[in-house]
Amino acid sequence: MAFVVTEKCIMCKYSDCVEVCPVDCFYEGENMLVINPDECIDCGVCEPECPIDAIEAESEDNVQWLEVNKEFSEKWANITQNKDQMPDADNYKDETNKYDKYFSENSGKGD
Repeated sequence: MAFVVTEKCIMCKYSDCVEVCPVDCFYEGENMLVINPDECIDCGVCEPECPIDAIEAESEDNVQWLEVNKEFSEKWANITQNKDQMPDADNYKDETNKYDKYFSENSGKGD
């Protein structure tokens, strides 16, 4: 079982979770982060670090997010350090249905 990043991250991209990950399994897209579920060791240290609760344990309720995380972690650059969140992230953090409105398949800048 792994942890996954959910749609709450879209347009926010807080990266507090990245620096605590012992296996560097986060990947950066243009407007969200994802976790590679094959690299995640299910330690859970990232989950409480997310200020908007965008990280969840893999479950039947978030299978869509497991698939999104898997697909895009194979396409996007690995991120291992905390970065500034998206501009206006606080304005988007409580918004719903962000996947349909804002999700981008484009890669982030990645360092």
